[in-house]
Amino acid sequence: MVRARVLAIVTAATLLGACDRPMTTPEKGAALGAAAGTGIGLVTGGSFGTVVGAGLIGGAVGYLGGAAVDSSRR
Repeated sequence: MVRARVLAIVTAATLLGACDRPMTTPEKGAALGAAAGTGIGLVTGGSFGTVVGAGLIGGAVGYLGGAAVDSSRR
């Protein structure tokens, strides 16, 4: 069951990451944050809702962090 979840997450990340233009820094942060949050949720053995919530929170924090880095570069 865990293998199927991990495969689904990797497939979703591949589909979302296959863009026709380079990803911006906030987009990279969101992808990394969502992957990290989901991975941490899976490793800790959380329920499906907890894992999804961790991925959403990680994605939001990653996007905000990426936007801050991007604005500081300009």
